Amino acid sequence: MILAEQTCQPIKAGTAPLSREERTALLPQIPLWSLKETELIREFKFRDFHQAMAFVNKTADTANDQDHHPDIFISYNKVRLSFTTHKIHGLSLNDFISASKVDLLAGQ
Repeated sequence: MILAEQTCQPIKAGTAPLSREERTALLPQIPLWSLKETELIREFKFRDFHQAMAFVNKTADTANDQDHHPDIFISYNKVRLSFTTHKIHGLSLNDFISASKVDLLAGQ
């Protein structure tokens, strides 16, 4: 399965988060992301604030299209994204799909 070609699907309450083995198997498709217990994190650095905000806006559009939204932290020319599925208090396939789509926006 190629993550970037997938579409996020609604997650039902009570769905189990991905297992450690499932998360580990998906991670090679998004190698620039860090895997924490309940989140995927990546920091991006840009030339200036304008470029950072343009990237944030593209990310927001993609997140709305997928109906799966990251936590976004902005510090001048740096953007840190964190994906987690709050409804299940852990990681779902949607987090990995969304991270891979963000990588496409960033040119990776």
